[in-house]
Order: sequence, then structure tokens, then C-alpha cells
Amino acid sequence: MISIDEQVKYWTDGAERDYDTMQALLISKRYPESLFFGHIVLEKMLKAFVVLETKEQPLKTHDLSLLAKTANLNLDKKVLDYFELVNKFNIRSRYDDYKQAFYKICTKEYTEENILKITELYKNLCQQMKQKKS
Repeated sequence: MISIDEQVKYWTDGAERDYDTMQALLISKRYPESLFFGHIVLEKMLKAFVVLETKEQPLKTHDLSLLAKTANLNLDKKVLDYFELVNKFNIRSRYDDYKQAFYKICTKEYTEENILKITELYKNLCQQMKQKKS
């Protein structure tokens, strides 16, 4: 059986690796993929909080709002609303026509703006995690 601390470390380490991947994809102008990894970064951080809160494996979901609620995080409505947008970045299993429409909106400006917001949320969640574990 994996301890709670080991599970939290698994999710936070994964988020850190994926954060680096998100940044590398942004630099290489792979904008849709960068946003996809941005979703994964937030998902993994939220799953770490779910483990801390519930003392169980996180839900098998990619829904950031549901994960935040399950983790009992006190987040602004503005953040929860933003999670609904970021959920749309998880395009891995979407239909080709949806992917193509998504790719068209992923301009440099759109992507940079959202990566900036995702980075801010990620750093905020990292800070909250440090405080919660202290």
C-alpha cells in the first residue's frame, strides 16, 4: 500500500514534470499541445489535494472543477469558472473536427495568455500544498 505522502509526491512530481513540458511546448510553438499539458498540470495538482483531503486515490476524472470540489479547496468562483475553460484543453480523445476548431483558436497570444494564467494557478496551488503539508 502506498502512503498518502507517496501518493501526493507522485501527483506533485508529475505536475512539475508536465509543467516543464508545457513550457517547452510553448517555446516550440506547439500551442494546442502546450495548453493540453497545462490542463494536465492543474489536474495532477488537484489530484494531490484530493489525496490529502480524502486519504484515498483521486477520482478517475479530468474535470478540474470536480477535483477542486472533492479536494474541498476554497477557490474563488473566478478560478472555478476558469477551470471550465481549461477543461476544454483536454482534447486527447476529442473528434477531429473539434481538434481542428481548437487548433484554430490556439494563436500565440491566446496560448500565452492562458499559459500565464495556468502558471499563476499552478504556483498558487504549489504554495497552498506547502502550507497544507506543514
